[in-house]
Amino acid sequence: MERQASDKNILNQFCNDFCEILEDHVEYIVVSGFVAIASGRTRGTEDIDIIIREMKRNDFEELHKNLVERGFVCIQSPDSDEIYDYLKNKTSVRYSRKDVPLPEIELKFGKDKLDDYQFKTKERLPLIGLNVWFSSVNMNVAFKEELLKSPKDLEDADYLRKIYKDRINEEEIGKVKQMINELRL
Repeated sequence: MERQASDKNILNQFCNDFCEILEDHVEYIVVSGFVAIASGRTRGTEDIDIIIREMKRNDFEELHKNLVERGFVCIQSPDSDEIYDYLKNKTSVRYSRKDVPLPEIELKFGKDKLDDYQFKTKERLPLIGLNVWFSSVNMNVAFKEELLKSPKDLEDADYLRKIYKDRINEEEIGKVKQMINELRL
């Protein structure tokens, strides 16, 4: 049986394995499309977006070493100093499993007060069955409706609104949309 990047079990295990390593080194949040996919929305993806707190170079070096020891590789470079420089320059990097190009983790440092707020409001989503930190449902809805706005993102937002209707807080979504307009648009 050929493995597909959109296979939910593969994505879930991939995300869990990567985040398990992050958990030992840095605060992180899974953001964007994988939140909807992990919550049961059927759509394909090849990457999982993760934001981590900015770290010191030597701490990142240790994280990268542990990722490599556990079978992950950075697509941009094997050199932790070079990878760190990408991240410090607000550029994302991509990790995959060695010799398996998909799926990928798109990893970046948090960059502003909006990302700080995402860390502050992060949550584990019990419906999902993954023991990882996600940016809040309200954050994801706001980002998808206010910043990203592609048809796929708007469908994700609609799905999240339905599946997590008991967690939706319009006041919070409005506050985040205002922050997006001030900081990102």
